[in-house]
Amino acid sequence: MNQITIEDLLKAGVHFGHPTSRWNPNYRPFIAMKKNGIHIIDLEKTQRQMEVVGNELGRIVRNGGNVLFVGTKKQAKDIIQKGADRCGMYYVVERWLGGTLTNFITIKKSIKRLLMLEKESSEIYQSLTKKELSLLERERIRLADLHRGIKDMKHLPEAVFFVDAIHEKTAIREAQRLGIPLFGIVDSNSDPTEIEFPIPANDDSLRSIQLIVNYIVDVIITARGGVVEDTLEEEPKPAEPAVETAAPVVEEPAKPEPKPEPEPEPEAIKEETDKAEPAVEPKEQKDA
Repeated sequence: MNQITIEDLLKAGVHFGHPTSRWNPNYRPFIAMKKNGIHIIDLEKTQRQMEVVGNELGRIVRNGGNVLFVGTKKQAKDIIQKGADRCGMYYVVERWLGGTLTNFITIKKSIKRLLMLEKESSEIYQSLTKKELSLLERERIRLADLHRGIKDMKHLPEAVFFVDAIHEKTAIREAQRLGIPLFGIVDSNSDPTEIEFPIPANDDSLRSIQLIVNYIVDVIITARGGVVEDTLEEEPKPAEPAVETAAPVVEEPAKPEPKPEPEPEPEAIKEETDKAEPAVEPKEQKDA
């Protein structure tokens, strides 16, 4: 499991809260300071709360419990879905249907209807007109979008993890009514006293949500006995040049360089010079 440091939280922008005019007074224990009209969250307390949440969620999962991830806001949808799929838990990323927890029996009937529509050999498709088949297909698509993350959920979850307490207030109220423990990312505009295990952090930043969700997913995978891969963001590295995978090129052995001829000694040079230049007799002897 990856250990989250203060530096990791700082790089992800976890410390940025909401403007001071939109804060909740109950959030005061998690605020470090004010800067440029924005509350700055105390990252040491964020780190401490993440450890508390990780320990408690790990205990629930080790005892066989399931976790329901909830993130219907735009910034959290893809992150929540990918994280829940990676750890094998349930999720809701589309509109939260009222009664998903408190009226779970009705939700199970709707899921049963979806499973029936997904079977092409179902009796429901026999002797229908094209218009009726089109209406059933539209119903199947709508139910598939609403229940795609909880289609296999047979029982109520033992814990709920959410992103943004304001945006997911309906899900939070239902979990509170049923006594289901709540874990989630709570920003400075929310009341952390309503959540059993809050994580004070920026709930609008993609990097902040990604970092915390990855940590929670790693905790769940570890508690289930799985192996966690390194999911922390790394700085992009420059692309390496492409390496051709064709037949290896065999280099020809280097030819030995010709050895330089030894320089002739002075006497040898003199002898060669004497041989090259013909001897010329003195003119006086020739006239005689």
